[in-house]
Amino acid sequence: MTADELTAKLLESFPEAQIKTQDLTGGGDHWRVEITAKEFQGLTTVEQHQAVYKALGELMREAIHALSLQTTPLES
Repeated sequence: MTADELTAKLLESFPEAQIKTQDLTGGGDHWRVEITAKEFQGLTTVEQHQAVYKALGELMREAIHALSLQTTPLES
């Protein structure tokens, strides 16, 4: 998986998000993602992370082995 593929997948669920990705090992399966999205407003950190896992769907079972997340609500 590439950073562009990961970003594109996240933008499907969070179309106006600000997303930064970092491949931690160079193998395309260990990622650090910082995402700021309006969809996170009113959600706890756990709920924000669950929304990201849901957006990634099968990728979390197949292409992504490890994911470090930093999520922040985007203020309107």
